[in-house]
Amino acid sequence: MMKSLDAKLARIHADPHGAKDFILADAKDADMALAIGAPGRSPEAHAGETRYRSLQEFRDIIEQIVEQGLVDIMLMSASTNEVLTIRKRIFDNSHVTPAARANDTTDIHIIRGSRYPVSPSLPFRTATLDHIQCGHLDCSPEERSLGADLGLYSITFNNDPVLDREALEEYKQFRLEAERKNFRHFLEVFDPNRPEAVEASKVPEFINDAIVRTLGGVTSKGRPLFLKMVYHGPKAMEELVHYDPHLVVGILGGSAGTTYDAFKLLSEAKKYGARVALFGRKINHAENQLAFIYFLRLIADGEISAEEAVRAYHGVLQELNVRPHRSLEDDMVLQTNIMSYGGNGKTVSFPPRPVATTPATSNGQTCRCQCQAEARSPEKEPDFSRMTPAEKVAYHKARWDRILG
Repeated sequence: MMKSLDAKLARIHADPHGAKDFILADAKDADMALAIGAPGRSPEAHAGETRYRSLQEFRDIIEQIVEQGLVDIMLMSASTNEVLTIRKRIFDNSHVTPAARANDTTDIHIIRGSRYPVSPSLPFRTATLDHIQCGHLDCSPEERSLGADLGLYSITFNNDPVLDREALEEYKQFRLEAERKNFRHFLEVFDPNRPEAVEASKVPEFINDAIVRTLGGVTSKGRPLFLKMVYHGPKAMEELVHYDPHLVVGILGGSAGTTYDAFKLLSEAKKYGARVALFGRKINHAENQLAFIYFLRLIADGEISAEEAVRAYHGVLQELNVRPHRSLEDDMVLQTNIMSYGGNGKTVSFPPRPVATTPATSNGQTCRCQCQAEARSPEKEPDFSRMTPAEKVAYHKARWDRILG
């Protein structure tokens, strides 16, 4: 089946300034970073109790999102990729592209009681490309198409010539191996994980220059399909996109924050040139992941504004009888300071307020079967450009009314 990622990238490169395509990815690779807490809080937890979903529950949700079909990429760990891509074959008849995290630098080793995230980043790779492609070492040529042929490679620059050179050398070796094995990748560039590494106001310029310098000597065969990076505001985004419109820029989501944080971040980044959004915690911590993704898709396709989407999403939660993490008023608060034109390289995110959860039968992590079918329905959408904000909200609430009967 033709993958939507490939079709969208082809249109973007054919007409970098005119194409309207936007790529959405769900980053479900958190078990290579957050460990036990990766699947997110269990809906069966009680007030004052910390309880996480199981790995199986985490993978069940991945399957539901792939079946929904509104994201273009599903990013997983190599082990989850083995289970879902190689064994269960859930992507065979889907336009969603499977991808796996190809390296895991030490700054994403978020282990309880550790200090790894605040220590200088060091390169490391758990997974091999062969294990991502076929599930074992030394794939035969015919086996390489069994698993994912796309991976995320992450690099963190800390303004240290020794550490940064080591990181660049490891990335070079990865690119050479990937080219030999016909493995594609996208490049994640984190901000320095040492606060003193770069003056905060200079971080956007530092990251932009680091990206361009890193890729300046890389020919087309070894270049990443797109970037994944912190959104540093309109000015920094426009600078990077103007430099090379074929350098497809994507933004990462960061901490969960409010619903408005997620929706506005997508809307703003898209406005100034971003073509991809890769949200992990923002999706995984949502009250209802399928509904959350549904509204991300509408925003990405220019059908609805971020503000309208938050209100409509709360209407959906109400119809599903799912208690929101916050009131609508609190969920409309922007907790990030990177939306101003200049930006300053910092993001501010706060954890969601602890609240009592609803019973498992209405936990919001799985919609009814009709919910998934409705989200995939090919029925023609109305012309949102001719609708008032109130009409848009009413439309989406009425749609979910039909889903729920």
